[in-house]
Amino acid sequence: WATAGGGLTVGDQWRLTTGFSGTSNPITSNLERVDDPNQATLGSPMTESSGVFTFPETGYYLVTAAVCGGINNSSERSHGINISVTINNSTWENIANATANGFNSSDETTYSARCTLIVDVTDTANVKVRFYATTVNGSSVTKGDSTDNLTTFTFLRLADT
Repeated sequence: WATAGGGLTVGDQWRLTTGFSGTSNPITSNLERVDDPNQATLGSPMTESSGVFTFPETGYYLVTAAVCGGINNSSERSHGINISVTINNSTWENIANATANGFNSSDETTYSARCTLIVDVTDTANVKVRFYATTVNGSSVTKGDSTDNLTTFTFLRLADT
């Protein structure tokens, strides 16, 4: 099946290890491959440098970004996650985004948003992705943890390009 161009050959997941307040465009630090004993990486892994993710081989990839955020004591409650793509290793374009909104409360409001896209990786030196978190209020926190998948980035190679 894999020889015919079908079947997953790459499956990799990364997470934010430490939370931060406000917007980060892009998220450039505190990223790690999920390393829990019950989690696996399939095939060749993605590589990351300063928040830029490089694909291990050409093909069609499903890329998913999921954010967990929170805020206390504010009427402006909104949190988003975005996926940007470059096809020339230079010019970045925001391709996918998702936003979650909450209600005004004296308690913490926790957000969760997820966006996906399919990227045609025709050249691993030039086609790359990065992620950024957006907030309306600078005190909103994008949550991260080194032992729990709160804000995550998932890469699945679907087929040959």
